[in-house]
Amino acid sequence: MIPASFEFIRPTTLAEALALLEKNPDAKILAGGHSLIPMMRFRVATPSMLIDLNQIGSLSHLQENGDSLRIGAMTREAVVERSDIVKKRYPLLFDTARVVADPIVRNLATIGGNLAHADPANDHPATVLAYKAQLVATSPRGERVIAAADFFKDAFTTALSDDEILTEIRIPKPSGRSGGAYFKLERKVGDYATAAVAAQIALDGNGRVVSAGIGLTNVGLTPIQATAAEESLKGKSLDDGAVKEAAKLASEAAEPIEDHRGSEEYKRHLVRTLTNRALNKAKQRAEGGGAA
Repeated sequence: MIPASFEFIRPTTLAEALALLEKNPDAKILAGGHSLIPMMRFRVATPSMLIDLNQIGSLSHLQENGDSLRIGAMTREAVVERSDIVKKRYPLLFDTARVVADPIVRNLATIGGNLAHADPANDHPATVLAYKAQLVATSPRGERVIAAADFFKDAFTTALSDDEILTEIRIPKPSGRSGGAYFKLERKVGDYATAAVAAQIALDGNGRVVSAGIGLTNVGLTPIQATAAEESLKGKSLDDGAVKEAAKLASEAAEPIEDHRGSEEYKRHLVRTLTNRALNKAKQRAEGGGAA
């Protein structure tokens, strides 16, 4: 189908984009476009204006600064995937970036678009939940920092106000003994996940879990943070018993429905299995093995 008519504007500064959005609250922000454009073609989305951010260079960056890795919202998935610092120090993010859709899509798709679209089947939302990352929203009033846990409000709905643009993602720097992993089951390369699990842990000197983050993909209306599973791990050695208990709690936190990808029971079983694998890989990496 052909989209309904709309005005297309390509600002070159963030200030210009924010001014346009403030004057046109029904406008949509265009990042990579791989989700929005299909919705417009089927007329699920009919914005009167598209504000294309692709000419705003200040929104494309990736560097450690202070206590976090700061990624501009318009940074391409391919840039994240090929980043040496991501590969060496943020293996959970590396795992995630390399399974988003396919290489052709990743050359244009952006990490900010993946998050702001708030599709529960997208891969990055579960990962920022596991990292306990912060998302920066910018409006004419200034910047607002939103915890990832507070960002995803409903299916395709975020905490962003009508006049706000997601501008940066901040992932905490890893501690000395930390590791993460993302495990995804998809029917074929480029498909959305049937289910996926992101896990990030930090260990103390005795191998006990200091902090844990577990995010679930495509088993609910929103990405799900498996908080009971996270809490069950704190203070414990990450042995088989602790991992199995956390995996069980993660599967209970999932809210899957039956569809063409499988039954509810099958998806809960997947969450349990993928959580088990993600935690074991995260432990291996935290102990210095299993590099990305």
